[in-house]
Amino acid sequence: MPLLEPKPGALRPAATGAPSPDRVAAARAPGTPEPLRGDLIALLGPDKVLHTLSDLVRYASDASPYRFVPQVVVLAEDIDDVSAVFSYAHGKGRHVVFRAAGTSLNGQAQGEDILVDVRRHWSGIEVLDGGTRARIRPGTTVLRANAALARHGRLLGPDPASAVACTLGGVVANNASGMTAGTTRNSYRTLASVTLVLPSGTLVDTADPAADAELAHAEPELCAGLLALKATIEADRDLVARIRAKYEIKNTNGYRLDAFLDGSTPAEILRGLAVGSEGTLGFIAETVFDTLPLDRHTSTALLFFPTLRAAATVVPRFNAAGARAVELMDGNTLRASVSVAGVPADWADLPKDTTALLVEFRAPDEDALRAWEQTAERLLDDLELVIPVGSVTNAFTRDAGTIAGYWSARKAFVTAVGGSRPAGTTLITEDFAVPPDRLADACVALRELQVLHGFDAAVAGHAAHGNLHFLLTFDAARPDDVARYAAFMEEFCTLVVDRFDGSLKAEHATGRNIAPFLEREWGPRATELMWRIKRLVDPHGILAPRVLLDRDPKAHLRGLKTIPRIEAVADPCIECGFCEPTCPSQDLTTTPRQRIVLRREMLRQPPESPVNDALLAAYGYDAVDTCAGDSTCKLACPVGIDTGAMMKDFRHLRHSPREERSAALFARHFATVERAARLAVAAARRIDDRLLESATDAARKAVRPDLVPRWLPQIPGAAARTLPATTRADAVAVYYPACVNRIFGGPACDLGPPLPEAVVAVSGRAGKPVWIPPDVTGTCCATIWHSKGYERGTVVMANRIVEAAWGWTAGGRLPLVVDASSCTLGIAHEVTPYLTPANRALHAELTVVDSVVWAARELLPHLEIHRTTGSAVLHPTCSMRHLGDEAQLREVAEACARDVVVPDDLRCCAFAGDRGMLHRELTESATAREAAEVGARTFDAYLSANRMCEVGMDHALGRPAYHSVLVELERATRPPTATG
Repeated sequence: MPLLEPKPGALRPAATGAPSPDRVAAARAPGTPEPLRGDLIALLGPDKVLHTLSDLVRYASDASPYRFVPQVVVLAEDIDDVSAVFSYAHGKGRHVVFRAAGTSLNGQAQGEDILVDVRRHWSGIEVLDGGTRARIRPGTTVLRANAALARHGRLLGPDPASAVACTLGGVVANNASGMTAGTTRNSYRTLASVTLVLPSGTLVDTADPAADAELAHAEPELCAGLLALKATIEADRDLVARIRAKYEIKNTNGYRLDAFLDGSTPAEILRGLAVGSEGTLGFIAETVFDTLPLDRHTSTALLFFPTLRAAATVVPRFNAAGARAVELMDGNTLRASVSVAGVPADWADLPKDTTALLVEFRAPDEDALRAWEQTAERLLDDLELVIPVGSVTNAFTRDAGTIAGYWSARKAFVTAVGGSRPAGTTLITEDFAVPPDRLADACVALRELQVLHGFDAAVAGHAAHGNLHFLLTFDAARPDDVARYAAFMEEFCTLVVDRFDGSLKAEHATGRNIAPFLEREWGPRATELMWRIKRLVDPHGILAPRVLLDRDPKAHLRGLKTIPRIEAVADPCIECGFCEPTCPSQDLTTTPRQRIVLRREMLRQPPESPVNDALLAAYGYDAVDTCAGDSTCKLACPVGIDTGAMMKDFRHLRHSPREERSAALFARHFATVERAARLAVAAARRIDDRLLESATDAARKAVRPDLVPRWLPQIPGAAARTLPATTRADAVAVYYPACVNRIFGGPACDLGPPLPEAVVAVSGRAGKPVWIPPDVTGTCCATIWHSKGYERGTVVMANRIVEAAWGWTAGGRLPLVVDASSCTLGIAHEVTPYLTPANRALHAELTVVDSVVWAARELLPHLEIHRTTGSAVLHPTCSMRHLGDEAQLREVAEACARDVVVPDDLRCCAFAGDRGMLHRELTESATAREAAEVGARTFDAYLSANRMCEVGMDHALGRPAYHSVLVELERATRPPTATG
């Protein structure tokens, strides 16, 4: 063990109560049992089999109220892997469940045996026919697919609120629809073809003209059985009528029986059955969607009504007027959404019964939108609208920011309400549909039923389509609470089916919560047909047992997960998974959600549990060390949970008092450290890279990998010993070169002057001269210490930089321009909790400006562009996302290049100061997709705004390429007569 390796027990949680009833059993501590583990490793290889207890527990939770711990997790890379697992499961009598994003709300992504991850290696989109169609792999998020289609003025029909995280495989498997899809734009209606791996291993591409002939040859009994089922259904006129009626409103409960009416061949029937099948009939290996026009002209209003009924009553009028979306949010939803960024704070004071409708019109051109708006305005004159708080306008707007705020509140329904639930309670999310003209009555009836059973629930939904969602919370560890929930579900299903002839599942697929009630809605005749479908396609029952079909009337009460209290920063998490696509470590170790899931399992356990011993042994590296600490999870989370902050706190907990003292000493003598570091970098450039890598590797083994950086060939040379000469007299801003730019120079290739010289030059050319204080050496934004959890060092440097900046800026009269985005974020925001009260007051007077913003706002209007480059690719840093500076980066880049590209697969590079040298594998994993996209084309310029992020991207590309956009701006504005 390395000399300073932290003890895993430092993160052992203190017992807070009795062990949870759903805790992982001690016998599971060793992980995947034999011979399962050995069999799958021999079959697939060790890199494709996750078998430690930590692996199993982190995959055991999704966005639902259920939790089932798999026996093993397989990372399938291709169709051959999937077929091999199917064959193994058949031969050994085992079961298989697929998991992609894990955003399912009813346990569809959980299994108790073999769980197959089909996200990691299954992303990609090919735009076809000018954008009118798209071939999409199942691990691709809806957001990523729409980003590619937007360039062609197209988008997908399904638009679930979880689009940032959910994948197309899951969207099809659950027939997820969303805000505008309804029954005409959902997966069933817009899926042109699908490639399926059947449980037998047979591959079916329903778009292939030879698909039926090949299927008949490979699966004659299946083909005959599908056609026999079609004949049986079509011979029953009452059943045909019932099926057609059921799908006039949104319905995802059970198999799509209308597939037998809409498809004329076995392949066509399979295409329809795949939609909403929840992984029970085969693996969706690829999809081809018919896309829809992206109507860019939008007008939106958030209209407030005194009651739920009042709002629901007017929905048909907006439908008739042509609204693309009519979304409902009740008072509980509106009040909970104040935790979402951009939502007015006064919504917290809304009266209990207040309800809002989010109404949106979209059009292909200005004239069409104006006509919609005129129609809508006439409608408003007759509505019973209220203005309960000052921020309410009850008016249509085209302002993009306002509209985005409205939609953020609506899309955060589950997460915002779930985040505000009582601590320790489990969240249930259900959705159902009724005929739209019965919506008002259904709203009132649902509310009365909730009150009857003691639930103060939140209600929202796609009102235009008669589709309501509601959230309930209860304590799954208390039998009386579970019984109360069970009684509610019985009466709820009776209400929806008997009173409204509605759908028990409108868009979230059947799932574990509604499977026991399938026959209640469809009746015995149709339900038995669904069982026949399952036996026909999956005769050995290997796929997803009990997910869609279950004869146990209490199945929905099995596997309910408890939610033990954890650290306050993460306790509101409902495990929705919205954070995962942005996480740099998602393909290496754990995601923010998984870090929280693992922590909760530790709190379920009794003291000194062998399960906790196993989890803690892995948690240090899997969760704490390989967290980039970039906190982009906070930006992705609708309620702003910052798992990165929790990991920094855990790093602090692992520090010994001696380490904290050493870090503080390091901060106090940082001027000496800075000079030594620059000299060391200069000396290192004269030594062979391989020798340096060997030396640092040896030191890492002896001391601690998380303390000693590993040398990378992409590390730049040393910065100049002196900074550019400037004068204070005429300066309009103070320029603070970050310590990273005082230690490291620019790229080895000749791309222009060093960054400090470039900033001084372009500022002067714009008539905005800047001054570099002579005593910047020894100061820092404190991120070095803060990111590693060294609190004492952070306190020292945070107060030093604020006191210095106060003096440099003449008490805040001049702006402080910082040339590294992470340092801008550190000085502007992250130092605040560590300041003394006096320095916090000084900090409040400072104006901290990122150099890119300085260039966009203050310099560009006064600069003359003399030369531009052809193309540039940008790497906006995660700090820029926190600061909201991405638009300014693009603005400056567009002044320098004629074609500017931001990669669709952009992600935090995870270099995080020196973390990319401490854990090189983290940066390599985080940048893999972006590097592949960037490397597929040659650009004239590779631009960013943080030196170490540029190094990280250079490492990803394998060559020096990235440099500051300010250096490029200097080149673009350099007078033609200038040299160099």
